[in-house]
Amino acid sequence: MKLEHVAIWTEDLGKLKIYYETFFGAQSNELYVNPKTGFRSYFLSFETGTRLELMQRPDIPKNENDRRNKQHLGIIHLAFAVQSKEAVDKKAEELQKAGFEILRGPRTTGDGYYEFETLDPDGNRLEVIYSE
Repeated sequence: MKLEHVAIWTEDLGKLKIYYETFFGAQSNELYVNPKTGFRSYFLSFETGTRLELMQRPDIPKNENDRRNKQHLGIIHLAFAVQSKEAVDKKAEELQKAGFEILRGPRTTGDGYYEFETLDPDGNRLEVIYSE
């Protein structure tokens, strides 16, 4: 069994789409629009076959969690695996130069991952990891 996709509600489809294409190599399908409901979405595909669905609809309320500083129940982060420690460092540097905060790391965790944590433009927590 494989995880097929994860979905994220957003207020700015274009901004989030460009972020994942630019920094994580995602390939997007054409924009889907349901004029009856106002629902709009993109499916972003990654080289592994896993997809990320970005969704927008005007009646979806904002999440009031302080995602930057607090943990909460439910899905807390997405993790992207790269091929080496150097690739982790390079991605952290690339994101930092583009103005994205690195929350922690790069570092080696107690369970052996070399990783860093950051936030996407909507404040969703991401990890970029390497494991031998």
